[in-house]
Amino acid sequence: MSRPEDREVFEVYAIRYAHRGDRTRSSNFVYKDEHDAPMPLDYFVWLIRNDRHTFVADTGFGQRASAERGSPLLRSPAEGLKLMGVEAAEVENVILTHMHYDHAGGLDAFPNANLHVQQTEMQFATGPCMCFEAIKKPFDVEDVVTMVRRLYDGRVTFHDGDVELMPGLSLHKIGGHSDGLQAVRVWTQRGWVVLASDASHFYENMLTNNPFIIVYNMGDVLNGYHKLFLLGETKDHVIPGHDPKVREYYPAPSEDLQGIVMRLDVEPNTSVA
Repeated sequence: MSRPEDREVFEVYAIRYAHRGDRTRSSNFVYKDEHDAPMPLDYFVWLIRNDRHTFVADTGFGQRASAERGSPLLRSPAEGLKLMGVEAAEVENVILTHMHYDHAGGLDAFPNANLHVQQTEMQFATGPCMCFEAIKKPFDVEDVVTMVRRLYDGRVTFHDGDVELMPGLSLHKIGGHSDGLQAVRVWTQRGWVVLASDASHFYENMLTNNPFIIVYNMGDVLNGYHKLFLLGETKDHVIPGHDPKVREYYPAPSEDLQGIVMRLDVEPNTSVA
């Protein structure tokens, strides 16, 4: 890894593009909660940028997947990025944390992007585990086919484990939820911020060692929580992938983006741990 003095400093934003309000606690944890209270999901893509570089983490999903999955769109991920002055068609680097439908759909909006993905994730999404409905359900065959086409177009970069994309930005294989899931570690004005993506859907998953209900490898999920906390400056520096509390803890960059975009490279207004 790079020396501290060589690191780029980035701003990091969570852009909320969808919301599912019908989730309950029993549908979000492996170990059930007897008090089955509402526990909705937010869906985010993430913008990582400074004056010289722009990266997008994940591409969300579109209208077709929204209708088929019953996950209401608030705006397309591309529309959310445009609110931050970023044109999806001009983005040159997209990090796919994994290839589930809500993280690797919408690729058509990013025709010029190089896609960074773990080698094991592509193998997983196109391999024998997809013979089983329970495992393939979070994947969308059209997204996987699009990934194959991008591969043949020369627009996919595979990574094998942890890798530094550039000083101040690195990818870290977690696995567990999906075989090749990767978290994103970003150097910011407040130190290392870790985008956990679905390595932890909610703060509560990683703080209580109670995983989200979709699990490929339980050991990797639980060990992944430990790895996330090692990667971040503190537990407050680890950002879960679907928790509406992100909207409560982090400010919008402007009043008109309240509840839509959250700035993650500043301190949260309360400690999450």
